[in-house]
Order: sequence, then C-alpha cells, then structure tokens
Amino acid sequence: MTIQPFWVNVNEPTLRQGDYLPQCLVPVFGPNFDGDTDIQDVQVNEFDLIIVTQSCDLENKKARLVAMIPIYPISEFEKINPAFAKKGRWNDVLKGRVEGLHMLASPTNPANNREALVVDFREIYSLPYDYLVKHSTELGSRWRLRSPFLEHFSQTFARFFMRVGLPSTIPEFK
Repeated sequence: MTIQPFWVNVNEPTLRQGDYLPQCLVPVFGPNFDGDTDIQDVQVNEFDLIIVTQSCDLENKKARLVAMIPIYPISEFEKINPAFAKKGRWNDVLKGRVEGLHMLASPTNPANNREALVVDFREIYSLPYDYLVKHSTELGSRWRLRSPFLEHFSQTFARFFMRVGLPSTIPEFK
C-alpha cells in the first residue's frame, strides 16, 4: 500500500491551519502566579506546535492570538506518557479511540508508523500572530498539512471540543 504524503513543504510567511511550527516559545504560568500587578517571573518553555486557528481568520487578520496544539514524535510522547509504550496503544489512538489525541504521518517517512506524530488536543496555547509570522519566517522551510489530512485533523479537533456529557441516558435494550 502506498502512503500518500500528509505534508507539503512551504517557505512563506503566510500562516495556515495545519502549519507545523517547531521550537515555539510559550509562556507557562506556574501555580504561584497570582495576577498581581507586580513584576513576576514567568517560565518560558519551547514546544513544537501545530496551528488550529482557521486559515480564513489568519488570512483576514481576524485572530490577534493564534490557537496552537502541541505535536510530538511518538518516542517523545512515550517518554512523557509511558503508558503509551504498551503494545497496541498506538492502534487505539490511530482508530480514534483515545480521546484528545490524533495521529499524523511523519513528514519525511510516512510509511514508518514509529515516526508518526501525535497531536494532543488536551493542551491549547495561544500565541501572538505577529510572533508566529516572525518565527515562521526565521524557520524558513516548514511543514503544512495537505488536504484531505488537514480537514480530517480539523474535524477531529472540533469533535473533541463539541463533546457533551449527559447526566443520564436511556436504558439499554435487553
């Protein structure tokens, strides 16, 4: 079976939904952040992120802040979440059975599932549009999700957020 490439390589300052931006600096507020007006230290972490803000909002400059989701190589995700190193766990994610996670093929070796990337919808960061344009320009060449993989990614993100938990349900038929 031939695996179609999920990604296209781009080198432009334009931001789009599905752009993979490595090494983004993200401020992370610790538990002692109290919102006081005094100067406070804020930790800054580096993450590889993928844009989830709609391309039309980015193109029309309707988003001052851009929504981003962490994206990890499987091996890195397993270090943070050792339970995923168990046999069969990635097949559950691949089939959409693990809430909040989505898999994308490797940009450089799509046929090797161990080089796939995992997106964690459970964490969302918002970064300034202007920072991301500058960062993407400094990166030069980067990866962007291709259609229909972009639409599938976007749909999975939307399904994660449109879930509704009910307090009860109709009893099962017996």
